Amino acid sequence: MDLCDRCAGCAVGAAVGDALGMPLEFGPRQPADALVREMRAGRLPAGTFTDDTEMALALAESLLKTERLDPEDVAQRFVVWHRTNPADIGMHTRQVLARVARGEGWARAAHAVQGGNPQSAGNGSVMRCWPVALADWRDLGRLLEDSRQQSQVTHMHQDCQDACAFVNAAIVRLMHGETPVDAVALALADAQVPAELRQIIEAAPRRRQEELVNSGWVRHTLESAVWGLLTTDSFEEALVQVANLGNDADTAASVVGALAGAAYGLAAIPQRWQEPLHGEWPPQADSPRPWWTVDALSGLARRLAQVG
Repeated sequence: MDLCDRCAGCAVGAAVGDALGMPLEFGPRQPADALVREMRAGRLPAGTFTDDTEMALALAESLLKTERLDPEDVAQRFVVWHRTNPADIGMHTRQVLARVARGEGWARAAHAVQGGNPQSAGNGSVMRCWPVALADWRDLGRLLEDSRQQSQVTHMHQDCQDACAFVNAAIVRLMHGETPVDAVALALADAQVPAELRQIIEAAPRRRQEELVNSGWVRHTLESAVWGLLTTDSFEEALVQVANLGNDADTAASVVGALAGAAYGLAAIPQRWQEPLHGEWPPQADSPRPWWTVDALSGLARRLAQVG
């Protein structure tokens, strides 16, 4: 398996996880004997990716334009997307982008919203962080800095920043052929994850399925994603197990999809999931918007890797 296949696997895997989890979002945990294994319709048609992938595409296009993370450019692309009133946008993200849309600087806006709710540590930045891993795969220091800064555009909480740094470091380790167990251990060291968050990540594979809350809290998302990656041995099983946890199913499945895609490569993603995968992007385009499928996502991944 070559680097390009793992890059494409990461991007497509994230979008596939998003689409597989979409109809299960906010729902209950599925019983072990009735796990959802096929793309289903929910609030969107079967196979449609959601805001998780849309924000990642905005970040990716900014990276392709600037070749180094520019938070101002990222913020403005997020604002264009926000003006389309996307479904299911997180409250924290919505509040930050509404302030930026009114002319406030992105850093001031993000600090103000975080200051109004200091404990807010949602998963809205880790769900979109994977393009940084593909663009910065050659430079660990740059990857860690850019991962944290792209989080800061909307999510200033230290847990959110550390989660993005850890996930992207793990993606790069997996792209280079490390096993999932080794990639997680090395990424914890690479990102210098603080002790409390590190303990949660290290304990994740020992958790029982019924113990996983899988909420919108970034710690729960990391816990579910690492649990899925380290307790299974295939791309399909990692996504099925995490998506069927319910609750914030699309985001957790998207994060584990990026990780498992980097681990197992594009060829490991079932064709029955690849074929219906789709979404429309960019938001500012005249209707109908361009239709994104596996080929477009794979091409995007390879262009991001060339930036590195």
